[in-house]
Amino acid sequence: MDRHHYETFEKFGNETFIIHLDNGRGFGKHSHDELSILVPLSQCCRLRKSTHLRLQLLAKEEYQLSRLMEESLLRDRLHPVLIQPHLEAMDRRLRLVLQVLAVCVEKEGYSNVVEGKTHSLYPYSGQGSRIKHTAYTLIENKEV
Repeated sequence: MDRHHYETFEKFGNETFIIHLDNGRGFGKHSHDELSILVPLSQCCRLRKSTHLRLQLLAKEEYQLSRLMEESLLRDRLHPVLIQPHLEAMDRRLRLVLQVLAVCVEKEGYSNVVEGKTHSLYPYSGQGSRIKHTAYTLIENKEV
């Protein structure tokens, strides 16, 4: 919720530049879920099919968002970037997003909420993309 402004760095005179300044609350309080963030989603009730499938996949036990994030952050020089309660909050918040989407689908119908094709679902390449192959497999087998 702290990404609605920018800062400038003016220490060396008039030659300023925009900087991204993280005030340490980028993930919020791990014990509080700011539900107002979900209002645009619940009002519009629209998203791409690839996004919907990705969210569903990240909610599965074997591709749990918190585990993938933790694995990714192990390589960060500032490790640990997030403590366990923040990682757990990510999974809880993902479930909240999926609940909002479920209400949308129930109210509007799947085809009116989820749109698009899945051909570019996981365009990531290179090492460490555990989700890519599994996502295609799950989609082909209609397990997602």
